[in-house]
Amino acid sequence: MLVVGGGPVGLCLAAELAGLGVGVLVVEVRESVEVRPKATVLHARSVQCLVRRGYGGDVVPVEWGTPAAGMPADGASVGWMSGAGASAGRLPVAGVPVGGVAGAGRLAGVGAVAASGVGVTSAGVPAGVGAAASGVGVASAGVSSGGVSASVGASAPASVGVGALAGASVGVGASVETGVGCGVSSVFHFGGLGGLVISAPVGEPVPVVRCVQAELEVGFERRARLAGARVVRGVSVTDVVVEGDGVRVVGCGPLGWVSWRASFVVGADGGRGVVRELGGFGCRSWPASVRALMGWVRPVRVGDLVEGWHRTRRGWVVVKGAGDGGVHVRTLNCSGGEAEGVRGRPVSLGELGREVSWIVGRDVVLGEGRWLSRFSDFSRVAGSFRRGRVLLAGDAAHVHFPVGGQGLSTGLLDAVNLGWKLALCVRGGAGEGLLDSYDVERRAAALRVVDNTRAQLALMRPGAELDPLRELVGGLMRDGGAGGLGEMVSAQDTVLPVAEGSSSPCEGRFLRNGVLRTGRGVTDVIGLLRGGAGPVLLLAGKAGKEGAGFAEQVGGWSGVVRVVRVASVPGVDCEALLVRPDGYIAWASDGGRGLDAALTALLGPGRAATVPPPAAGPAAGQAAGPVAGQAAGPVAGQAAGPVAGPVGSRWSSGTVPAVR
Repeated sequence: MLVVGGGPVGLCLAAELAGLGVGVLVVEVRESVEVRPKATVLHARSVQCLVRRGYGGDVVPVEWGTPAAGMPADGASVGWMSGAGASAGRLPVAGVPVGGVAGAGRLAGVGAVAASGVGVTSAGVPAGVGAAASGVGVASAGVSSGGVSASVGASAPASVGVGALAGASVGVGASVETGVGCGVSSVFHFGGLGGLVISAPVGEPVPVVRCVQAELEVGFERRARLAGARVVRGVSVTDVVVEGDGVRVVGCGPLGWVSWRASFVVGADGGRGVVRELGGFGCRSWPASVRALMGWVRPVRVGDLVEGWHRTRRGWVVVKGAGDGGVHVRTLNCSGGEAEGVRGRPVSLGELGREVSWIVGRDVVLGEGRWLSRFSDFSRVAGSFRRGRVLLAGDAAHVHFPVGGQGLSTGLLDAVNLGWKLALCVRGGAGEGLLDSYDVERRAAALRVVDNTRAQLALMRPGAELDPLRELVGGLMRDGGAGGLGEMVSAQDTVLPVAEGSSSPCEGRFLRNGVLRTGRGVTDVIGLLRGGAGPVLLLAGKAGKEGAGFAEQVGGWSGVVRVVRVASVPGVDCEALLVRPDGYIAWASDGGRGLDAALTALLGPGRAATVPPPAAGPAAGQAAGPVAGQAAGPVAGQAAGPVAGPVGSRWSSGTVPAVR
């Protein structure tokens, strides 16, 4: 496997693949991780999926709300489920973070915990299953979304204006304990309006996590390298050529040309990457209608830039304290898109200062600045996320206006969705039809993000004719009537396509965390799925004791599917569930179709292939050391130095092994 792009999405995918025994090479044009401020928010569904894949604590700075009922007081659960030791399977006690507090320079992302009566439930859906809130549509092909990663601002005010904010403002990510059904809620924003409540179920992490993108990159790269992936930096990819049962990637590094051959190539090289174009992917796009600037600045006069979201009749200025005497500032000019040829032009401090001054209607002098750049609401979604052996993920597949902090989360959900599928296909545990579901599921999600960010931008346009709409939406959020918006922004309303004719209310939905009592001890859904290579068949109640024929139907998929017998699945009245590694329910026994038919549809015809357990990477809260029995370095079977080739350097050509 070869991944082009060493940002958080590419490195997360590499960590997934390497951890599941696939040989992986990551090719990145940058020489090192970029410290320029980018995305700062992870939303609920991405965090929930990442902790199920084992990245909570040492990679993602997770904090927790109310623990699931029935867990031991110390939060311990058995380690045999995850294969990564007892600490990897534990569920936290309320208010106690797992894996330690966020380290230096990392924002914990939650505010003070306070009592509240807020609770979000979904009528008609099993309590243990994550489902769309009332009034929110199901994700399906042809609905809309996107991906440039950046979240605006620090505080979402109740009212906006130039200068000091009127009334109290709530920091993004502030958390409150909630009532039955929801473990914890975070207060966020929608279209510049504060007060959007995003809730997570009992037993799940806090739904809005503040994090630094550079630190995520470092964490994912560490995990990928420890699992055996190679990361090559300083190489620009110049060609991608499909050759029969493989793909050749050509690049140029500081010491010359290089090429590699891999079974599959994933382009995770960003919105301006080359794999999308070289791979021949068509796109649907929406032209820019606004222009925006951003950067770190230090105003000459104290008080010129007050922290908060400020709307004027000309646009917006969003200011966030940087903690070093400067501020991060973003402008939004709603008078039209960029003129032809301006998009790639560098931004000067003078240009940013003039733009801020024009929007606020007074002179603002900036003394110094760095990390200055421009962006817009240009949006694009690839016509397909897969073309044979070439796939796209993250911003390479979708870009959108960066409001609501959804870009990074959307990209990481791409990686989590794709990783286990690619690993099963490469290792012979599933047919390539499984990869087609990646495009169906994730392209629909991307289109929805484009739609909701365009809707948010419509709310942000400064015209007075939109004031009634802003008042209406703001009132709904204040009165708790906009729960569907929180589910949408956090991607917790995602429902995957199910087989035609299925009558199960569970299939396609996310299995919430809860206690699972087995013959070997107590665990939870997160501990059961953590780092697993394939789907898990949960047999509950009578089926758990007698089997009811479900275990026998696994048959030719026995090397891929784990069978776990439990007393019950909290909130789900169903004898048997087939749960994917990313936490979504692929099949339920109350849906009217047989398990063997569901396994054939998901994995292809049954086979005797065996997918070995994942390498034991560092568990949440554990120090990251070399994987047991494996040297910390290149993919097993490869020399630590360059692969033999014409260039004779660390960039030399070679073949990326499919399996370690």
